[in-house]
Amino acid sequence: MTDYDVAIVGLGPTGLTLAHLLARRGLSVLVLEREPRFYGNARAVYTDDEALRVFQSAGVADEIHQDMIVDSAVQWVRADGKVLVQFREPSRRMWWPITNFLYQPYLETTLERLLDRYPNVVVRRSREVVGFEQNKLSVTVEHAPTSGSGYGAGQAAVDAEHIERTTASYLVGADGGRSIVRTSLGIEMSGKSFPERWLVVDLKAKDGTDAFAHLPYFDFVCDPALPTVSCPQPGGHHRFEFALTDDDDKDHFEADETVRRLIGRFVDVDEVEVKRRLVYTFNAVVADRWRAGRILLAGDAAHMTPQFIGQGMNAGVRDADNLSWKLAAVLRHGADPAILDTYETERRPHAKAMIDLSVLNKSLVSEKNERRARGRDVGLWSMLHVPGLSGWVRKAGMKPKPRFKRGAYLGLPRKPLRGIEGTLPPQPTMRTYDGKRARFDDTVGIGWTVIGFEVDPREVLGRRIATWESVEPTYATVYRAGHRPQGQIGDGRRRAGLVDLEDTDDLLTGWLRKAGHGPGTVLVLRPDKFVFGADTDVQTLTTALIRQIRPGSHSPTPVSVPPSPKETSPR
Repeated sequence: MTDYDVAIVGLGPTGLTLAHLLARRGLSVLVLEREPRFYGNARAVYTDDEALRVFQSAGVADEIHQDMIVDSAVQWVRADGKVLVQFREPSRRMWWPITNFLYQPYLETTLERLLDRYPNVVVRRSREVVGFEQNKLSVTVEHAPTSGSGYGAGQAAVDAEHIERTTASYLVGADGGRSIVRTSLGIEMSGKSFPERWLVVDLKAKDGTDAFAHLPYFDFVCDPALPTVSCPQPGGHHRFEFALTDDDDKDHFEADETVRRLIGRFVDVDEVEVKRRLVYTFNAVVADRWRAGRILLAGDAAHMTPQFIGQGMNAGVRDADNLSWKLAAVLRHGADPAILDTYETERRPHAKAMIDLSVLNKSLVSEKNERRARGRDVGLWSMLHVPGLSGWVRKAGMKPKPRFKRGAYLGLPRKPLRGIEGTLPPQPTMRTYDGKRARFDDTVGIGWTVIGFEVDPREVLGRRIATWESVEPTYATVYRAGHRPQGQIGDGRRRAGLVDLEDTDDLLTGWLRKAGHGPGTVLVLRPDKFVFGADTDVQTLTTALIRQIRPGSHSPTPVSVPPSPKETSPR
């Protein structure tokens, strides 16, 4: 027996998201955080529709989305303000907006407050991890009281005389780029550290002013003399980032006079308050391995993404989604612990692709050579006037898709043509059996989902259903609009225990038909909603579940406390 199912080191967005997901999946969780309080300044500024879908699974999306700026255009502009490229995608394939700007202190405090719903989650601040060791059954974590470092501003004072030892079945290091978990394991990071320095300035509009009303969009200002990023944030906040040259002095650029001069190009300096100014560099690196036995890495501890496409935090949120259901499968359903190896094989290629795209965008935005900058501007203009290519660019077609690398994921092999295995399906608004409208993910829950396309999947599975019961799936039938059975006596009794849905917008059923799957198909979604398989041959699906997940083949660890939301109160 262990004290907890999972111990998490780090209470940033990755650790918070992971704690919520594990709690909802019935696991007991301990979160250890070195700092006594949140940073209080913005770092992450953006989240997308895919990450919000994860937050939806965590049961927090609606609360945190209330504090975001949504559907803003993202544009690349010249120094004179002329728009070179504008990205604006109104489509809501995942139900959520694609563009959402946030203020990280709002996000983090809301996520921590909402953890109070779970008696199976314990958050302990001012705890420094000073050591850990593992055996075949558990991980023992040693942690001591600490004053915290102020997020790197000072030296933490650790009370080594009052060390506590806690055991957990698994340990997840979500403790950032300087991860004590990763460094203690001796795991190196590969990639590139960029020497280019940027000055970040976080502003707050003074009461009674509309200091940022003329800056409604996210702008990459492609000015060779001073490349700049301008980012709107909720609650009267705004961020600017300015690219420095090699000869620029750090202290000079962090000085009040210099900061006022730079932001004065864009705002009335008397209408704003400077909340933070900081010169920084950035890294584009990935940990050489993400798992060492019962210890795993997530978020910046596993990969660091430059800020130029706003995907650093979102990469950690995706990690939490992928890892949480696999830990639950091992601990609750006795799945083979080897499935934890697929966490890295699935997540690494996507995280690396996001890093590469961010570096590319950095190169476009921060070009200081005027001749090459003119060539960049001509190239961007040309792309927008090539039939077919222009729409792809405007809809950010270059962004890595939520699709696992072929042959490196849990699920049936992806079919050569129009294969949907290992991809994330759309999330439509569904019409339920009682005529209500609801988001698809909310109707089927956060576990495995077995869907019949206009058939009851339980009837198709037949005697194989006993195998599927071992992962406790939700069974659902999805109909095209107007295709529900009509006039059949006793239909309600037959459908007991089945989620009955009508896809009135033809988003999910149209996606299936485009992939070559018609009525009679059984679609299996993993708990993270990625496609495990789709086929009319249910024996193929069942065999894949047995071989890859092996539910019940290992003795599951007893779960300490099931999730039981309680009334929230400020932490």
